[in-house]
Amino acid sequence: GKDSQFSHLVFDASGLQSTDQATEMYEFFHHNISKLLPCGRVVIIGQQPSNIDNIEQAIAQRGLIGFMKSVAKEIGRKGATANLIYSSGFGHKGMAAPLKFLLSAGSAYTNGQVIHLMTPVTDIASDHSWQKPLTGLLIIVTGAARGIGLAMSEALARDGAKVIGVDVPQAQESLEKAMSNLGGVALALDITSEDAPQTLIECCSAQTEKLQGIVHNAGITRDKMLSRMTNQQWRLLVDINIGSVQRINQALLATDMLDQGGRIVGVASISGIAGNIGQSNYAYSKSAVIGMVDSMASICAKRGITINAVAPGFIETKMTAAIPFVTRQFGRRLSSLSQGGLPQDVAEVVSFYLSPQAAGVNGNTVRVCGQSLMGA
Repeated sequence: GKDSQFSHLVFDASGLQSTDQATEMYEFFHHNISKLLPCGRVVIIGQQPSNIDNIEQAIAQRGLIGFMKSVAKEIGRKGATANLIYSSGFGHKGMAAPLKFLLSAGSAYTNGQVIHLMTPVTDIASDHSWQKPLTGLLIIVTGAARGIGLAMSEALARDGAKVIGVDVPQAQESLEKAMSNLGGVALALDITSEDAPQTLIECCSAQTEKLQGIVHNAGITRDKMLSRMTNQQWRLLVDINIGSVQRINQALLATDMLDQGGRIVGVASISGIAGNIGQSNYAYSKSAVIGMVDSMASICAKRGITINAVAPGFIETKMTAAIPFVTRQFGRRLSSLSQGGLPQDVAEVVSFYLSPQAAGVNGNTVRVCGQSLMGA
């Protein structure tokens, strides 16, 4: 009726053959966008332009990104979000997982993003529960003792996973406490040490022969203007944030622990997308994480593995609490939602990536930034 309101608006634009036909999309949103409830969700479904041979159709589909991002900015002030799912020419198979995620409360800070379904999904792992999709599955989280890593571990345990939490030996006490609360396994380990990859593999093998996934969350910052940055501040950071990640991936992929259903998740950053003053080392390492996802996606796909990254924007943690108040407020205001995110917001995207149902989601870097205007 005229007065009805909607919590979700989903528009399937995958049939758009030309820019003329986009008028249908305009009409749909023109009539319904004002009826969207506060904290509502808009999801548009399209087709991956790079997979389309017809030029007119590819152009029409690419336009969806600009349209979706503008919708997100129009509805952001009422806490509502808009996102786009691109499928790659195999119909709507595998659509359920990203659609369910983007319509859920868990996607509150995932805004103005494109999720690409890049891998054909044969069997949608129907034997897995949608309520607890990770039941009985083993997942490694590095940097798990606090902040975003702890929030990830909590979300994964809630979804049924058994978590191997890894953190530096100095954090062993808080790590053990956190993992015992979650029924997980604590592994105090310097991930840059030479034997770290092997230690990780042995710890997994002691639990089970299959590993559902690894979340490379451990990372540090060593901010300095480039002219003042020491060689040590560059090398230490790059080795922890991306060097160790590459070595661990290599070691895991030399086994078949991840084959047929495994997941690799990297943690990038908005800094790796837009750059940041005094963060040339950090932005390099986080941009390299995106490169890792891009360059490994097809290799992983051949083995039934997915690799994706999450790129947090302004997330309220102990690390950001140290930032001066005015800068912090500025960081919040810089998003369409006018607020900072929470570690849980990042954790929800990671849990979605790791679920068996998300088998079609591969080679993605999704920003969890409330649609920050930085680098958007």
